[in-house]
Amino acid sequence: MGGCFMGNMENHQELEKQQENSTAWYANWRFITGGIIFIIALFIAAGIYYQASHFNTQVKINGTKVGGMTAQQALNTLKTTLLKNEIYIGKQQILDGNDTKMVFSDKDLPHIKKLLKKQWTFFPSSKAKEFSLIPSSEDQYRNQTLKKQVEEMLLTMNKGLKAPKDAAVHLKQGKITTTSSIPGKQYDIARLLKEFEQHKYISEIRLHPVYKQPIKEDSEYIKNQLRQFEEFLAQTVDYKVQDKVFPLKASEFIKNASISKDLQIKIDDPSDIKHELTKINNAQSTLNKNIKFKTHSGQVIAVKARGYGWAINVDKEIPRIVKAFENGKKSVTASNIYGNGWNGEGYGYDKTANNGIGGTYAEVSIAAQRMWVYKNGKLVVTTSVVTGNRSTGHDTSPGVWYILYKQSPSVLTGRENGKITYQVPVNYWAPFTNDGQGIHDASWRGNWGSSAYLSNGSHGCVNTPPSVMKTVYDNLNAYDPVVVY
Repeated sequence: MGGCFMGNMENHQELEKQQENSTAWYANWRFITGGIIFIIALFIAAGIYYQASHFNTQVKINGTKVGGMTAQQALNTLKTTLLKNEIYIGKQQILDGNDTKMVFSDKDLPHIKKLLKKQWTFFPSSKAKEFSLIPSSEDQYRNQTLKKQVEEMLLTMNKGLKAPKDAAVHLKQGKITTTSSIPGKQYDIARLLKEFEQHKYISEIRLHPVYKQPIKEDSEYIKNQLRQFEEFLAQTVDYKVQDKVFPLKASEFIKNASISKDLQIKIDDPSDIKHELTKINNAQSTLNKNIKFKTHSGQVIAVKARGYGWAINVDKEIPRIVKAFENGKKSVTASNIYGNGWNGEGYGYDKTANNGIGGTYAEVSIAAQRMWVYKNGKLVVTTSVVTGNRSTGHDTSPGVWYILYKQSPSVLTGRENGKITYQVPVNYWAPFTNDGQGIHDASWRGNWGSSAYLSNGSHGCVNTPPSVMKTVYDNLNAYDPVVVY
């Protein structure tokens, strides 16, 4: 019994000892494990902090390596980085600008921190990333000076390159035709400068070759030009001459024209318009023509328009008609009228009745030595007269003239070879030729016979009896016709 008890006691003590060793080992293991976990956590925290405060190894900003740098370090590096400002189009370098430093400042630190946050990964990454960042302060050299230099260089280069040719619509020989477009080699400067403005803030600016494109034949622009020409040729301009209207159709009188980029049509050759205006002028004008005149007796004779008469200045009218067509105007009234007046003015344009003579005029018959004065178509006075002296060659000049002006009283002055030969006072004076012939009273005349003019006539004037001269004077006004035959 005692031996068994002792054995049990020994076993119990051994068991207690094992339990004590196990407890001690467990305590030591917990301490070691906790230490290991703490160290790992510390490393992880340190790694997370590092990752959060440093760029990954293969990160670039504006082409500058910032891998492993903090935001402040990256900013300092960018501040000192040089921009070579080399400009390329495709592979061709066109400009080597001045070297400049990037104009980053402390104001840009928040932007760099944003990039740092954006590139963050939990574990370190060797994946390449490139960021573009524009400084807060404007780079005057880059945005102004260098851009201007690029523009000037492109302009210079374009001078030696073939320009594209747009498709175009023309009117040729009365037919609407379209010429084909032709490609060119000139650069599209506007688009290249726009790409320049949007380019990354790096040393080398590589622009994609972009060329000017011609307007194509099937473009909406060309279709609009075709429609514009069709509408243009459908026009008619009414040309008004006195009381007549002459329709001028574009399709008939315009054979050659071009159109601008703003769809404004320009007539290139107005020769057909000129030809038509010449025809109208020849048909309507009276200047230097024989005018049919119905005399007091009803006989119709032809009397040449001399001082009286009018014509159209066709050369001056053409631009007005051309402008009317080009501006879509519906009608034009003739205005460039000329004649044999004092200052080249024409008379009679406003008269259409009586073959252009109108209803108020003086009729002088040299053969009958008589004058008839009509007012608004009615005879108001008729009288015997004495015209220019036939024997001395001072005949009154036949033709259709007009009253230049009226004067009462007046002094008539005769000249021969530049010398004054006489001065005679009269009560009424109405000249009708530029060389001094006119109608006036002649109180000194005693011979009023029908043959007096043959050897005792005037110096060319129409001598009128004083008793009727006032009536003649009162019923004729300046510019009224005087028909002498």
